[in-house]
Amino acid sequence: MDIKAVAHVLGALLIFISLTLFFPIGVALFYKEGAVMSFLITQGAGLICGLLIWKLTPGDRELRIREGFGVVTFAWILLSAFGALPFVLSMPDISYTDAFFETMSGFTTTGATILPDVEALPYALLFWRSLTHWLGGMGIILLSLAILPMLRVGGMQLFKAEVPGPSVDKLKPRVQDTAKILWGVYVLLSGLEVVLLKIGGMTLFDSFCHTFGTMATGGFSTKNAGIMHFQSAYIETVIAVFMLLAGVNFALHYRALRGKPIVYWRNAEFRTYLGLIAGVTVFLVVMLRLHIYESVPTAFLKSIFQVLSLLTTTGFHSADYELWPLPTQMMLVLIMLVGGCAGSTGGGIKVVRVHLSVKYIFIQMKKLVHPHAVIPLRLNNLSISRDAIVDILGFLLVYFLILTGSSFIMSLMGLDLITSVSTVLSSLSNIGPGIGTIGPTENFAHVPAIGKWFLSFLMLAGRLEIFTVLVIFNRHFWIR
Repeated sequence: MDIKAVAHVLGALLIFISLTLFFPIGVALFYKEGAVMSFLITQGAGLICGLLIWKLTPGDRELRIREGFGVVTFAWILLSAFGALPFVLSMPDISYTDAFFETMSGFTTTGATILPDVEALPYALLFWRSLTHWLGGMGIILLSLAILPMLRVGGMQLFKAEVPGPSVDKLKPRVQDTAKILWGVYVLLSGLEVVLLKIGGMTLFDSFCHTFGTMATGGFSTKNAGIMHFQSAYIETVIAVFMLLAGVNFALHYRALRGKPIVYWRNAEFRTYLGLIAGVTVFLVVMLRLHIYESVPTAFLKSIFQVLSLLTTTGFHSADYELWPLPTQMMLVLIMLVGGCAGSTGGGIKVVRVHLSVKYIFIQMKKLVHPHAVIPLRLNNLSISRDAIVDILGFLLVYFLILTGSSFIMSLMGLDLITSVSTVLSSLSNIGPGIGTIGPTENFAHVPAIGKWFLSFLMLAGRLEIFTVLVIFNRHFWIR
């Protein structure tokens, strides 16, 4: 791997992320908070280090695929390590481990928190915490490709390594143009949600922070009680609608905005996505109407919100689902595994992989009866190659191996069985809350320090589709 070429890009990204600190600095100045100095120190250090790295390394070397994997993986680690500094400088009681965990959780849009009282934080820290969601949701590298000309060499390798899903959907021949389109749609939907939340009674500050958490499918809130704090059916509905949109492939949004809304229904993954939402919601409504709520509308609103939140891996909560009947909790855990659509900001396995895996199972069953039949696996009327099927099955195998092995590791740290599995599932699928002692009304503060570092690694692996991170542990990655 060309380490100097990788370092050059990392320097540029560090400069870029340092410049984004102007936003929380502006918030600190507006609210006249002392946290402004913490952000200024962090920004100054980031700019100096970034400029030195960028200037002292060559910028004319094209990035190959291994450099692409290296840049993406090390960039997310570096920027999380850097983004943790404002927490450490502003909060004397927080350890660097907790600050790094919180920042990695933000950038990877996991939404897991170690903070017991977020309302006690300065506004600037709350804003930065939510902004990490928004930057990481569509992708830090993707945004950098759109606006930084120095990343155009080898941009496709960076694009492939960061964009979630089993395939890359290029909308334009030039990857920079695709990046601009995807971020343009992202900004447009974010602006619309800010306006609608403000109309619903949120402050402008809360509207921005909760929009960042929604569109990035992150889940950080500015309130200890989360969305329950607002006690507003309108706000729950608006956030639910935008969680639904955030869980969809953004390439479909772009094509729909170009005057072709029929592309949604023609997409098999989208139909499966809607089918999952409808089926699970109906099950929950029936169960909750029988056991918890006295009216169907209330049961429906609470059900659809939790389903959208956990399927898209956003992690917001408008009810404590740990008080619900056990079958409903089991159903919610199952959809946590699935996640959003490929090309969305959601985490998890992705709907398209589940869709194709189920179709493949049925094809294999048919072949048992008709062993000589040739039955192609199709998606949107296109035949799926055998290599693509192997890639999907390989991903599922590795995902569940990591889930199982990591759950065992967490149990060695003193966590109970349910919490051990839940912490790993929450981190690997970038969900945030889970069940057990990390439920929607609890946090990760009680997890041992070594456990927080381990879960931070799982968050990164989950956000970057596992293999992008695992490949750097292969010795062949480092040799020519």
